[in-house]
Amino acid sequence: MILKPLHDALTSVLHLERRFEPFFRPALNALVREPVAALTQLAINLPRPDQHLALAEEVIDPDEEASCQGMIDEIRRHLAQDFAPGDMQRGGNTKTHGIVRAELVIRDDLPAHCRHGIFATPRSFPAWVRFSGPGPHVEPDINDVGFGSISIKAMDVPGEKLLDDEKFTQDFTAVVTPTFVTCNTRDNARLQYWSRREMPVWYFLDPRNSHIRDFIMQSLWNETQRNPLGATYYSCVPYLLGPGQAMKYEIRPRQKVDMHIDGLPFDPDDNYLRQNMQRTLDAQPVEFDVFLQLQTNAHAMPIENAGVRWSYRKSPLIPAAILKIPAQHFDQPAQFEFAKRLSYNPWHAHIANRPLGNQSRARRRMYQELSRYRQAMNHVAHYEPDGSETFD
Repeated sequence: MILKPLHDALTSVLHLERRFEPFFRPALNALVREPVAALTQLAINLPRPDQHLALAEEVIDPDEEASCQGMIDEIRRHLAQDFAPGDMQRGGNTKTHGIVRAELVIRDDLPAHCRHGIFATPRSFPAWVRFSGPGPHVEPDINDVGFGSISIKAMDVPGEKLLDDEKFTQDFTAVVTPTFVTCNTRDNARLQYWSRREMPVWYFLDPRNSHIRDFIMQSLWNETQRNPLGATYYSCVPYLLGPGQAMKYEIRPRQKVDMHIDGLPFDPDDNYLRQNMQRTLDAQPVEFDVFLQLQTNAHAMPIENAGVRWSYRKSPLIPAAILKIPAQHFDQPAQFEFAKRLSYNPWHAHIANRPLGNQSRARRRMYQELSRYRQAMNHVAHYEPDGSETFD
């Protein structure tokens, strides 16, 4: 009786603030983001015990499967209450801003110790890249939580894969925050419970089980999104890079793009992010650098805690690939329908690039089950693209 009205009041204030944020947020970021992040990370790391693990070593909690099932059940209930059969959407990263043709080019100067899996050979891969907003709702861009994501499906990828539903793809998924919204699957299941009740803020602020440090980290990077082609994206969770070696990756734009939002503060278009993407790709190609960050200290750079930001001082970024997006027109209904058919899963990967940690172990089953559920409700079959698709 009290929590829901209070939650709605808080989100209304946030929605209003998002309309004015582009006018002051860049200066605020420059002033406070890194100092506050450093203090918050100190508060996260001080209580953590050192488990004396090896590099790339995983630790499986006994309640992981129960947490994973809780996440799946809550998201399925949420989707069923929000979407009708035939129009079932993804449970996360729900709103598609655009899906574009691209090329993923592995660099020829990548160090030898990083040449594993898809990074083994300098070559290019055709790709479909999906830019999306948060879930589980499809709402006006200005009313989202300031969150964005990128999903890259590279094709024609040789080698043995971890899943058998796609033979020649490798997926990369990343978001605009360097740490994940929850540090483990147990907390993620709790977040999905609050999300289904349409009160996700209380996951962070519930005094009985507060996640205020994660809230601060998310708030430092969650801001009004202005153009998906100008954002930096982070994997948040680690992946294998050959035997006994773990990595995270970042995807950073190589050039400036138009970040202006028409109509701010009072009348932006509901789909201004799509419009800004199309306006950019009407005028120019866009490129992103893909960087790898290697785990060099098993305690300071944990595998199982996605709330810990890996230190650039302990492990500088290594340029690994270039994502090239040519100028193109993507804003057509058939192309958006195609995006609905694709299934992105970090376990669509070469065995040498296996996802690591509890969040990724959960995503293997969760993404598969929810993708099958969505496709069954929409009466479409799983589809593995090869890059030859056309939409004329």
